[in-house]
Amino acid sequence: MKLYLDTSTAQTVLRLDDKEYLWDSGRTLARDLLKYIHDCLAEQGADWTDLMELHFFAGPGSFTGLRIGATVINTLADQLKIPLYNQRGEKVELVMPEYGRPANITPPRK
Repeated sequence: MKLYLDTSTAQTVLRLDDKEYLWDSGRTLARDLLKYIHDCLAEQGADWTDLMELHFFAGPGSFTGLRIGATVINTLADQLKIPLYNQRGEKVELVMPEYGRPANITPPRK
C-alpha cells in the first residue's frame, strides 16, 4: 500500500493507494496525526506493516505543519524500512520541508 501525506495546510491530505482522506487537523496535527493515519489504515483493513512506500508533499506551506508531517513520515520510513519519496517523485533518505521562504521564527523574549 502506498501512503501520500500533505500537511502543508490546516487541512491534511492523506491518500492510501487510491482512497483520499481530508482532515481539518488545525491545531491537533501534532497530537493526532499518527492516530489519524492508523484509523485510516484500519478503515482499509490494513496496518502499518502493509505500507510499502511513503510520499510526502514537502512544501511550500505551513512551517509547523510541514515540520510535523516531515517528522512523522521520516520516522515511519525509518522504522518500517520502506522507501520514501518527495513531491517530485525522487527517492530520498529524508524529506526536508521546503517552506518557500525563510522561516519566520520569533526570537526568545529572554
